[in-house]
Amino acid sequence: MTSSFLGEYSQKVDGKGRMSIPAEFRAVLAEGDPDYPDNPLPRLIINYGPHLKGCLRAYTIEAMNAIEAGIKRMPPGSQDRKFASFVYLAKAWRSEIDKDGRIVLPQSLREQIGLQGEARMIALGEYFEIWNADTYAEADGAEVEEWLAKKGPGFDPLTVVFPQEGG
Repeated sequence: MTSSFLGEYSQKVDGKGRMSIPAEFRAVLAEGDPDYPDNPLPRLIINYGPHLKGCLRAYTIEAMNAIEAGIKRMPPGSQDRKFASFVYLAKAWRSEIDKDGRIVLPQSLREQIGLQGEARMIALGEYFEIWNADTYAEADGAEVEEWLAKKGPGFDPLTVVFPQEGG
């Protein structure tokens, strides 16, 4: 089982779309790449489907293989399988981290999220999101604050993680 992505990072994006992937993220990507270390450049999958609002998602090869396997278990010919295939498989871009720890995001992906200058990378366990830093700053925490407010005062988020233990 691959380690999880943890933390938040800001990275500069140059005019050619090159950006560094944090060393901690590179380690998780390497662990989740079945061809590593035979291929010393860890690979990743960037998802840019229409279900994503304002960001891109980066998965390990192992995590994307699990998503693909889940889609293959869905009933052939079903609308859900077709649409899941579209948002996860058709809207996926494969890349590898270069020897300097960077990837080059194509212009089309940068344009989709308005990425220029600075990217914000947000870890969410089995994947991480790539945001335009300004867009993320505007949205930062808004959904979380709304969720917490709906749960009420004194709510402990660990009760969702460990519902039987109460936190």
